[in-house]
Amino acid sequence: MQLDAIDLRILDELQRDGALSNVELARRVHLSPSPCLARVKMLEANGVIDRYVALASAKALGLGLNVFISISLTTQSKQSLADFEQRIAEHDEVMECYLMTGDSDYLIRIAVADMAALEKFILEQLTPIPGIEKIRSSFALKQVRYKTALPLPR
Repeated sequence: MQLDAIDLRILDELQRDGALSNVELARRVHLSPSPCLARVKMLEANGVIDRYVALASAKALGLGLNVFISISLTTQSKQSLADFEQRIAEHDEVMECYLMTGDSDYLIRIAVADMAALEKFILEQLTPIPGIEKIRSSFALKQVRYKTALPLPR
């Protein structure tokens, strides 16, 4: 799908505030409401807009510890990777999971309340997953930048 300047402005506004009414969005991108809504529906239908969410505050929910965990598996067969991915997706603490190149097979980011919750997650949730060879954790001391809006072409 080819995106024009108006589509990009719509995306920019919705990435900043997905709860905008169509009337307010149309005003901000200098369209009338009907064509604006048609463009939004087209962006949704073509998968450019994936979904709308509310971003909750980890701090307000008592999830003060952001942990990055590198995981190496004993084997990298297609089945063992698929099994790991299925099992890791079952845990609400896992915010992100990436299949990696380099020293480890996966990098996950988890959000937990404290060290006790991290210990419980590692011992009771992570280590029972078959095929894990090595687990290495790194703690975020400070969140320097966090954003959800993707960079858009200029």
